[in-house]
Amino acid sequence: MSKKDHLPIFGIGPALVAGIALVNAIAIVLFCYVFNFGTLSGTSAWLLRIIGIALIVVGLTVWFIGSMRSGMDENIKENRLKTDGIYAWVRNPMYSGWWMLITGISLMWHNVFLIPVIFINWGIMTIVLKHTEEKWLRDLYGKEYDDYCKRVNRCIPWKRS
Repeated sequence: MSKKDHLPIFGIGPALVAGIALVNAIAIVLFCYVFNFGTLSGTSAWLLRIIGIALIVVGLTVWFIGSMRSGMDENIKENRLKTDGIYAWVRNPMYSGWWMLITGISLMWHNVFLIPVIFINWGIMTIVLKHTEEKWLRDLYGKEYDDYCKRVNRCIPWKRS
């Protein structure tokens, strides 16, 4: 990819989000309805529901800021690496937001067999991003992008010191 090219506005996003949502939906159907085992009750169930609601809210917030309030579209069109705002906290806020939202939804079913699915989805997201958008960005921005990756997490919003 040359400097005159720019990344696609939507990137790999729609396919990636649909893929992890599908994995999650299949797991929910299998473990909660077909096999019908692993469902927790009592305090554990309520704790997972509360964490699920919190993740849904945080995920929607991170996605909204990354997609609607960040000005990312202009940066893509002008071939500038976005490193400020929410992008100073997380490299992929839109994907992170969706992953948190899907994880929160999964926790609402309070089933222990859905917990590994969270990590499977994380793995899918990591592998896909490394081999698509991160590769494109590294080819386009080189050392600038490598330095950015050292400062900012891929998917968990966290301000490094």
